[in-house]
Amino acid sequence: MPNLPYMPSDQARPIKLNKFLIFCFIGGIISQMTAVNQIFAAPLAGITDRPFRRIVRMFSPNTPMYTEMISCHSLVGAHKNCLRNFDDYRAEPNTGAQIFGADANLMADAAKILQDAGASWIDINMGCPVPKVATRSGAGANLMRDHGLAEKIMRAVVRSVQIPVSIKTRLGWDDAHRDWADLINIATDCGVRFAALHGRTRAQLYTGKSELPVITDDIKIPIIGNGDIKTSDDVRRVLEQGYSGAMIGRGMLGQPWIFGVLTGVCDVPQNIGAIVLLHLEYMLEYYGEKNAIPMFRKHVAWYSAGMPNSADFRIRVNTITSAAELRMEICKFWGCEVNI
Repeated sequence: MPNLPYMPSDQARPIKLNKFLIFCFIGGIISQMTAVNQIFAAPLAGITDRPFRRIVRMFSPNTPMYTEMISCHSLVGAHKNCLRNFDDYRAEPNTGAQIFGADANLMADAAKILQDAGASWIDINMGCPVPKVATRSGAGANLMRDHGLAEKIMRAVVRSVQIPVSIKTRLGWDDAHRDWADLINIATDCGVRFAALHGRTRAQLYTGKSELPVITDDIKIPIIGNGDIKTSDDVRRVLEQGYSGAMIGRGMLGQPWIFGVLTGVCDVPQNIGAIVLLHLEYMLEYYGEKNAIPMFRKHVAWYSAGMPNSADFRIRVNTITSAAELRMEICKFWGCEVNI
């Protein structure tokens, strides 16, 4: 059974047996434990790709991570322009593959492909608020207002695989429809093993404050709290509300070591420039120079945020198109050497 991230013992709290999990993906079994408090890395579109996951696991090897969301149409169709359709997860333990779509049969087929590729569990996206997904495609957050379709998809996916299935959702479509608990109960009946709940409605998108509700005994599967979680105090607050774990999303941007720091596995690295260089090399290896350079600019911005002269540095980086020049700028800014 894998050893998953936990809060240091002096920060952890006792949790009811039926409200806390340590995930054991061997044989698709999830064992209930009380000794550790889990911290998950959220799925983020354009962020949690394979290069980023490799960097996170340098600091916290056992962090449960999600892929970027994967279109069931793209995956089943084996679209070659989407590299994550072909990722092999057998060398990435504790990686959940998140899929989205509105066709139950395609979602089931996609889940089987990802199970065969070595995913530790399948996650169904029921919370993405962007119009391309939630309104025009009828997927993501739209499933919060079409519980019939959501149920059909969940049953099809659960039946199609032997590994655990989870969902990630929000409080509801808007303030007038905060029916997250109804969706969770349907998921439970479908055989979904756990869920992640973001503390905003679809209407809020990512604005305003995340407000997670207290989890009561009426909820029968473990719930992972998500939204504005960035510190050990945030994690502790979520656990005190009855959640089985905490999920960090935007809080990991520019600091992929946050999981190791919060769990006591590592300290903040001293030579951040070396980490940035290695992340760049992983991006180049995965995407190729032409695509990796523009994609990596946002990571450079996050890594350098708040540092002296970072605005001028980012302006320069945004004009760079070659890997060699980008390496030089990174080394000059952080005072490190290229030794890749």
